[in-house]
Amino acid sequence: MSVSAVSRARLLLGAASLVCAAALPAHAAEEAENRQPDILVIGTEADRRALPGTATTIDTAVLEAAVVFTVDEALRKAGVFTRLEEGLGLRPNIGLRGLDPTRSRKVLLLEDGIPLAHSPYGDNSSYYHPPIDRFAAVEVLKGAGQIAYGPHTVGGVINYVTPSPTEDLSGKVKLAGGNRGYSELGVQLSDTVGGWGLAGVLDRRRAEGARRNVSSEMLDLSVKARREFGDDRSLTLRASHNVEDSRVPYSGLRLAEFEADPRQNPFINDSFETHRTGASATWAQPVAGFETKTTAYWSTFERDWWRQSSNSNQRPNDASDPACAGMANLLTTCGNEGRLRSYYVAGLEPRAERTFSLGGLTHHLHVGARYHIERQHRVQLNGDTPTARSAGTWVNAGTRENDVRDTTAWSAFALNRISAGPWVISPGVRVEHITAERKNRLTGRSGETDLTEAIPGVGVTYSLNENVALFGGVHRGFSPPQVADLVTSSGGAVDLDAELSWNWEAGVRGLFGPATVEAALFHLDFENQIIPASVAGGVGATLTSAGETRSTGLDVNATLNADAPGIYGQLAWVWLWEAEFAGNRFSNISGQSGVRVTGNRLPYAPEHLVSLTAGWRGQSGWTAQVEWVHTGALFTDDLNTRAVTADGQTGEIPSASVFNFAGRVPLAVLMGEPADGLELFVAVKNLTDELYVVDRSRGTIPGDPRRVQAGVTLKF
Repeated sequence: MSVSAVSRARLLLGAASLVCAAALPAHAAEEAENRQPDILVIGTEADRRALPGTATTIDTAVLEAAVVFTVDEALRKAGVFTRLEEGLGLRPNIGLRGLDPTRSRKVLLLEDGIPLAHSPYGDNSSYYHPPIDRFAAVEVLKGAGQIAYGPHTVGGVINYVTPSPTEDLSGKVKLAGGNRGYSELGVQLSDTVGGWGLAGVLDRRRAEGARRNVSSEMLDLSVKARREFGDDRSLTLRASHNVEDSRVPYSGLRLAEFEADPRQNPFINDSFETHRTGASATWAQPVAGFETKTTAYWSTFERDWWRQSSNSNQRPNDASDPACAGMANLLTTCGNEGRLRSYYVAGLEPRAERTFSLGGLTHHLHVGARYHIERQHRVQLNGDTPTARSAGTWVNAGTRENDVRDTTAWSAFALNRISAGPWVISPGVRVEHITAERKNRLTGRSGETDLTEAIPGVGVTYSLNENVALFGGVHRGFSPPQVADLVTSSGGAVDLDAELSWNWEAGVRGLFGPATVEAALFHLDFENQIIPASVAGGVGATLTSAGETRSTGLDVNATLNADAPGIYGQLAWVWLWEAEFAGNRFSNISGQSGVRVTGNRLPYAPEHLVSLTAGWRGQSGWTAQVEWVHTGALFTDDLNTRAVTADGQTGEIPSASVFNFAGRVPLAVLMGEPADGLELFVAVKNLTDELYVVDRSRGTIPGDPRRVQAGVTLKF
């Protein structure tokens, strides 16, 4: 994408803002009740009932009762596989139904319906994630309904819902601390002032990781302002800023290192710093019988990761320099690598919905379009010392990468929900057109390519009665390749097709006495699943179109007595009995290309995922619960190697079970006197301090040790 294209896009977004401003009346109408102009992927219970795919909403009550610390803890309550990384939840690895969880590349992450990733088209990797306390709810949608969003429709959509402004002053203050250096201050405030509904969330936290010499400190601030005008018109403004300063390595441990001390981290000078700023505006109003929402959004993200090893075969990455020579000089004369990234994203997305009658049927038409631009600037600077922050002059030092990668995307969708008595049929289609351009500033070479894909789908629901409904559907799964995988550093176009699948699902949801249950059979049939040719990113990393795979299983979510006093429970269980290479498949591992892997299990696809919670809710509002989290055994390579290799990057990861405890009690219950809004809480994560492995992609990484956390909240 040329500079002129960027300028045109900025003009387009600026013009849209001016149009919105010009449409505002000179004075506000009478103050109206706050509505929900944010884009929800599930919505109300009535909306959920008509969806042709599994749909789970994790609300504030569930998050607070579990004293959730990370987004990983929240998502597993919806049957989502999250591969931990240093235990802080700041760079989640999210996988759905057998898909590769690395950097959450196959999952669409949204915030209030707006793309959250720093480069959702050109590099959908999660190196940034807001704290879970920023959100009021989490929506997880799988199945045919996700074609209304994009570009990724392979696994599912995760939409984080931020708090809506309130009419009167309200808020929450949270103070917490614990072992492993944990401390947190959280503040939420909301009010309506001068006709504007205002809501803000501040979260500052610090904690140590799963290994020694690993720590993170983060500050997150988000604000939302909403103004209601006459005739159902409203304007919502959002802004956020996130800063992270971490001491965290990229490399895992070699086998001998893990056996000697699984909590060690020799790379004490590795540093990870990020800055992310985002803003958006949504104008909602009726137009010609349609309820419209037009959103303009923008974000910038900067990431500097200075490290001395990118995987466990680098001990360290500067070892070939005689001045370094090996680990003995790691902290003195060995250099480092700075992987420096800057991302800029902007887009304009109008959506419209209308309900009407035609041919004796009720139609709910949902249409939309998106214009989206991205720019990545990727630089690798190799320094001379362990703490260098600039390019050096020694053997392995200097500037090793300087790439600019641009993406322009146009998309549109139409989804019609047709109701006929107990039946709801929802056909739809999405079209994505993507142009990718890459320029190597070291050589001056550049290249450009594009792709277009139609993504159809259809879903059906049938209401057996007012409490129970059947649902099913089929849709095209689509995930575009990254820019670096479409255009080489020399400017050549790579013949790499988009990741494509057909996704099938059939299930039942309903209210059965005190229990709410949703269960679905699913089948993902990939004709072209893209698999990494190397475990670590950076210069020279490529992907390959690896062909057919199949994933089949059962997805169950159930709750018992969600709100009533007494015993309550929650279950999320995914049984993935099939996750295998199909067709005539051969290994993707270097030196093993002649080994047939057809029928082997996909890497990082555990057969069973379970989150089972049992608790008690007192009449006065106190809660106590225990959660059992189980992750089945999994393979880490396409050969399904069981024995752990010397570098710790390959070998079966055994199954693991972890128990968590959480309790909350209003202070009035303890004091026997009024103490409105004050509440004490305590949580113990990994109650038995189980030692288990979560990852081997860059070396062996242990799971989180026992964490004890306690604090107080004041709500008003």
